[in-house]
Amino acid sequence: MSEKIKLETEFITLGQLLKDEGVIGTGGQAKWFLKENSVLLNGSPEDRRGKKLRSGDVIVVGDQTFEIE
Repeated sequence: MSEKIKLETEFITLGQLLKDEGVIGTGGQAKWFLKENSVLLNGSPEDRRGKKLRSGDVIVVGDQTFEIE
């Protein structure tokens, strides 16, 4: 089951999404989290905390799935 994320702006960065959804505690942890954990963006590995996520993107972090609306 995926969690729907409604965007209020054109995009959100991967680091901000991880912070907003409680996967990490602070934005500064994103760099290390992405180096040590598998994150998939639309089925492909992604490790750039500044990657812009837009409507239609699907992010998988461990057993959590987030769908950008």
